[in-house]
Amino acid sequence: MTPFHLLVLFVSGALSVMGVILLINVYKFPRLGNPPQHWEGVWPRVSVLIPARDEAVVIRETIQSLVGQDYPYLEVIILDDHSSDGTGDLARSASRKATVLHGADLPDGWAGKNWACHQLSEAATGQILIFTDADVRWQSGAVRVLVTQMLTEKTDLLTVWPTQTTLTWAERLTVPLMAMVVLAYLPIWGVHHIKSSVFGAANGQCMAWLRAAYQQAGGHAAVRQTVLEDVTQARIVKNLGLRLRMADGAGWIGCRMYSDWPSVLNGYAKNILAGYGGALPLIIATVFHWLIFLFPWLWLMSGGGLQALALIILGLTLRALTAVWTRQRGLDALLMPISALLMTVIAAQALIWHQRYGGSVWKGRVIKRTGMKA
Repeated sequence: MTPFHLLVLFVSGALSVMGVILLINVYKFPRLGNPPQHWEGVWPRVSVLIPARDEAVVIRETIQSLVGQDYPYLEVIILDDHSSDGTGDLARSASRKATVLHGADLPDGWAGKNWACHQLSEAATGQILIFTDADVRWQSGAVRVLVTQMLTEKTDLLTVWPTQTTLTWAERLTVPLMAMVVLAYLPIWGVHHIKSSVFGAANGQCMAWLRAAYQQAGGHAAVRQTVLEDVTQARIVKNLGLRLRMADGAGWIGCRMYSDWPSVLNGYAKNILAGYGGALPLIIATVFHWLIFLFPWLWLMSGGGLQALALIILGLTLRALTAVWTRQRGLDALLMPISALLMTVIAAQALIWHQRYGGSVWKGRVIKRTGMKA
């Protein structure tokens, strides 16, 4: 068998395995609101905790959507992390029902978000702690639905993948790829039922903890130095034998992560290097995605015929199914080769930052392995 035939076999096998994982996940992946939405026990006190740094554009709407929830015992706390755009003042004017804290100076050895979340956890009084981002949107009743799901499934950590809003082409071609990675690469049965930390994953946009489990896992102090605090915390939960669960936001909880190409580029470049575990794994992953999403097109253009076309259709189908399942545009899958190239640019940006600064750059801070420097 020639090297070319081995390559075709590898690409076919990879896409087939991804397809099997995707089909199982589409059937098994929980959605918010699927369990009974009525809790017969006593509702626990809930703290919704929002670290906010330069979030003036979104903070008022977020606070108002939270203080308007129908949950009986709810506190909303925002920490203004030295914003330069008036985030703190806007947050205070949004509602008297929310508490706004001024963040302490960032100590050595801490990443900014982790330090903010640590301060929030110390101020919270809830039995359930929901850490969420300032740009996450909460529909009416969303907190009650989330807590119900958490309690009925007896969960120590429930992480929700918000329904993403994507408007510009930069968003449409990149943001939905996050859902494709989760649904086609990560078997949900492994996350829920296998104790190995290999299956530990989470989304920092929405993480709901039982307070006792959060404290047992060491809180954000245990992940103080990492930009990938959500995944690291999920792995700690797995190692401790605690109960980790995932759920799709299903429209109850949503988010518009980015608004244009610069924000997409910088936002994803901030996390992608840590997400893959270093420069070499990131380069290997980039080449892997070239092979499964670009190689079939090149093969078709050079006369690959039906075999190449079949691989292209399989890859596009994977992208389209994950898009439709997460309420994105299925037809955008036709531009998957462009998406793969955009992700290559993002990976290159992360590598350049790593070489130039020793870490990624976000909101005026350089995120290094030993923490953040102004």
